Amino acid sequence: MQNFTDTLSQVFRAIAANKLRSFLTMFGIAWGVGSLLVLVGLGEGFRSGQHRNMATLGDDLVMMWNGTIPAVANQHTGMRPYQLTLRDADALRNLPELRGLTVELQRTDLYEVSQWSNTSSRVMGVDTTYPVVRNIPLSQGRFMNSDDLADRRRVAVLGYKTMHLLFPGHPFLGEAITINGTEFRIVGTVASLARGNNDSDDQKIYIPVTTMHELFPVKGENIPQDALTSIQYQPATHGDSTAAVAAVHRAIAARHGFDVNMSDAFEEWDTIRTGKMVGAIFTAMDVFLGGVGIVTLSLGAVGIVNIMLVSVTERTREIGLRKALGATQMSILSQFFWEGLLLTGVSGAIGIAVSAAFMGTLQAFFTGAIPGFDPPRLVPWSAALAMGSLVLCGVVAGLYPASKAAAMDPIEALRRE
Repeated sequence: MQNFTDTLSQVFRAIAANKLRSFLTMFGIAWGVGSLLVLVGLGEGFRSGQHRNMATLGDDLVMMWNGTIPAVANQHTGMRPYQLTLRDADALRNLPELRGLTVELQRTDLYEVSQWSNTSSRVMGVDTTYPVVRNIPLSQGRFMNSDDLADRRRVAVLGYKTMHLLFPGHPFLGEAITINGTEFRIVGTVASLARGNNDSDDQKIYIPVTTMHELFPVKGENIPQDALTSIQYQPATHGDSTAAVAAVHRAIAARHGFDVNMSDAFEEWDTIRTGKMVGAIFTAMDVFLGGVGIVTLSLGAVGIVNIMLVSVTERTREIGLRKALGATQMSILSQFFWEGLLLTGVSGAIGIAVSAAFMGTLQAFFTGAIPGFDPPRLVPWSAALAMGSLVLCGVVAGLYPASKAAAMDPIEALRRE
């Protein structure tokens, strides 16, 4: 009776006797496994990059802007704009479908001057909930508080790039700037929000929205004094904006006198819905790539079956001699079975290791370098799928040729040329 060590030693000798054939077989499977993992990793890199990109805006964020509605009710011959207002925002805050809401009024035509420099940044009138709903990390100082809004104080928080433009290498907290000739005191600064070359969020100045309405309201005919640029909110249910969006639509439609079913009247961006769409696209891509990978591995298994069948044919006399000397069917079966399983298992492990090392190198050098894209990473489920498929292929590739070898009649095997 052979022990397992003897069987493995015979397997390794058989593989070593056909080095080129074994190498090409293993290289094909390793390449297929590595390609599968890298392709799936690329898809996951795009997915995580897009998710991270949207997370920089805020968690579960829905943005709503001013829209247009029919100038005369129930007619579409003429359209007129409607403006979101602070009164709209106050009404929406009472909706149970929302867990957070903030407002925004921005102007890009204002001029800012410090004792060191000047610029024309985007001035944002915001409230105290803005850094809660949006992702606004402070690096120094503080943000707006309720007293700033109630007293219409002339205080400002600078974006990262604006701070460096107005105070290049100089202290800024407590210092003064003028916005269109009105003096504001700097109370804080925001950490960098740039995404690659897109640094528009770093070129902002935040002031109380009440101060913005008093000094720099939106200009134009029939525009209310408390007009806003945008209302932004978070649904009460994490990851599901359906109820929140419907409730907001009903409230805004009722307040501005138009049919809630006019979907074109709402200008908005739902980051939750966008994230789900992106996720569905990449999930479909992962399924497709996974299917291609399984087919590729199956073809590799067919190749190993053919190679093992050739090996059985070449070693017919050896098999007959071993059986004549008392080798059991199980020992013959074990040798060819383990040979096929070893070829697939080792080559698959090599493919996984090489692809993991390659993706790890990309992670080290390119993380954060490309906005909206993360370098590919090893996805555990794809590695598990690859190994499971390889084990199955190895069993099939080893079992069929092994059963043929074990079933040979020793006398007929010895007589075969």
